[in-house]
Amino acid sequence: MSTAFTADRARRVQLRDELLRLHKEAGLVRQIRLSWKLYSWSFAIGGAKLAKRLVDVSTSAAALIALAPLFLLVAALIRRHDQGPILFWQKRVGRWGREFDFPKFRSMRVDAEALKDALITQNDHAKSSLTFKMKRDPRVTPIGRFIRKVSIDELPQLLCVLKGEMSLVGPRPPVPREVASYTLADRRRLDVTPGLTCIWQVSGRGDIPFDRQVALDVQYIQSHSLRFDLMLILKTIPAVLTGRGAY
Repeated sequence: MSTAFTADRARRVQLRDELLRLHKEAGLVRQIRLSWKLYSWSFAIGGAKLAKRLVDVSTSAAALIALAPLFLLVAALIRRHDQGPILFWQKRVGRWGREFDFPKFRSMRVDAEALKDALITQNDHAKSSLTFKMKRDPRVTPIGRFIRKVSIDELPQLLCVLKGEMSLVGPRPPVPREVASYTLADRRRLDVTPGLTCIWQVSGRGDIPFDRQVALDVQYIQSHSLRFDLMLILKTIPAVLTGRGAY
């Protein structure tokens, strides 16, 4: 075997080893860059969730203290009307399908749930809708009509926000009966923590049909941020004052 051939072979082996080394280094660099991106993304998402939770806790705690006199007044009026319970408790479905106890100031007769089936044909939402709404629901009490109009009946849910079962902003939590009839697309609403207010709450509330509610909730899930949440909270104020879609 000639000396030239041996030297050429050695150079080719050296070149191969050099290329393998560079390939490994390049792979390591790519892995480091990918890991950095993943850690950065996780940190950003975790930071946003923490900030949202801090806003929820501080705001709900402050609101519960500030609104205590209003709560006492509403409770007294409800009790005086028919001597029934002040709060109406209902099971609702939260993030990832977890059920929780959902309170509202009682705005209907004590036997409202028993009367619902008899009124189902008068649903002002489409007959195929999963939600039930009546603009002139005979089950609503006089004080109930007022507190529903300005959403005072929803204020006890600040307790759920404080406990972490709800957020200030997010899709409204559905009842289990509705969720049982959800399609796979509808279940997208359960990907995030439910909220006191949401996009369709400031866009017409009860006037928004179910399929449109789902579309707006999915839009929120895909684009929500602290800035967007603040915008929706600010829009909630005039929506509540005008009472549009509240019945």
